[in-house]
Amino acid sequence: MNRSFQPFELDATETDVLEEKSHHLIIWNDDVNTFDWVITALIEICKHTPEQAEQCALLIHHQGKYPVKKGDWETLKPMCEGLIDREINATIS
Repeated sequence: MNRSFQPFELDATETDVLEEKSHHLIIWNDDVNTFDWVITALIEICKHTPEQAEQCALLIHHQGKYPVKKGDWETLKPMCEGLIDREINATIS
């Protein structure tokens, strides 16, 4: 039996669709917002559990930034705007 391996390759449109769904909502550390404020925002806006929110807040503090949520642009954009409305530095990448 002679089988040759053919690697699976995505065409440009399939790759673009995959990349569209892999955005990250990043929160940046600052010297203004308290841990409690960020944790509450993560719970209310991003629907994190209290444990997830606390872990994210610690990682943001120690690393300077942290991707708190992954998803498509349409899902992350209102979350980012909600965080910014609370004066929390957030971006989508």
